[in-house]
Amino acid sequence: MSGRQYLLGLGGNIGDRAQFIAQAIEALAELRGAQILAISEAVDSDPVGYTEQGNFLNICVAITYNGSSQDLLREALGIEQKLGRVRTIKDGPRTIDIDILFIEDGRVVSEELIVPHPRWRDRGFVVIPLKDLLQSPALAKNQSWDFLRHEVANLSVGSEGLRKWQGPTPWMKTLH
Repeated sequence: MSGRQYLLGLGGNIGDRAQFIAQAIEALAELRGAQILAISEAVDSDPVGYTEQGNFLNICVAITYNGSSQDLLREALGIEQKLGRVRTIKDGPRTIDIDILFIEDGRVVSEELIVPHPRWRDRGFVVIPLKDLLQSPALAKNQSWDFLRHEVANLSVGSEGLRKWQGPTPWMKTLH
């Protein structure tokens, strides 16, 4: 399958967090013109911003997708809605959040979407899974991500408030 590679951040803190992430991965895999390439290790993270809520479970996922970034954004928002995401409080509790972090060889700046994601460097719950994801065989072959591997390796993001997830992962780490 051809298409551009996208790196996504997934997270949630309501209900069975791992199950919601698994359902989101499954829904992404079922998108027309999409294929899951790799899935990072999961991290359990303290909330950022609005702190009066439960911990999050976060991962990063690499996919190929044949549509545009705007199409992928619409699909991601549809998946969030289908899985019960309600937007009431900024940075508030949610069943699932799907962020487009990076696009292979691309940038997007629009009212709806900015890629690379503007706050990714400041968020250990993105940087740590992203570092793991970039080591996957599926991405190691793609020189388009060399700049990002280098940047992530040189970031000094602390791991305070982050723990390696010890619970179930009802998804498979995909290796290509």
